[in-house]
Amino acid sequence: MKKIIGIILIGISILFMNQSHEYNIPKKEEIDSVIIPKINLNQRLFPIDSPENTIEKSVAILKESTMPNQENSILILAAHSGTGGVAFFKELDKLEINDEIIIKYHNNTYIYQVKDIWEEKKNGFININKENKKQLILTTCSPNKKNKQLIINCTIKES
Repeated sequence: MKKIIGIILIGISILFMNQSHEYNIPKKEEIDSVIIPKINLNQRLFPIDSPENTIEKSVAILKESTMPNQENSILILAAHSGTGGVAFFKELDKLEINDEIIIKYHNNTYIYQVKDIWEEKKNGFININKENKKQLILTTCSPNKKNKQLIINCTIKES
């Protein structure tokens, strides 16, 4: 019996050694990210359908988003504020009108400028006025008001 098990294990090892695996590991410059220079944030973005795309782990791309490579897109990013290890937007309230946010997406760089900043009731919805240009919406809990959320509306920077 031991001899048969040994042969089976050797056969399984040979089978795995002969299989070629292709791993899709992105090069550093291909990794999608959000960069906010003013608050020293440079955080990787994961695809919408990735299990890593959650505010419990990272800056999340909300499912209602359209990606920046599409015309008149609206990319919506959410993250925790506060003091925890995943509080990536803890200093988001320091942003001001005309500050820049950079999105790296599929080897392209999109530079947005803060246009509006406001707070509204935290109820699972965000009121957004759609513009005729690419938009980026950043949202997190209000740092000062318990039942409010901070919303920052950005539009693509004109060259």
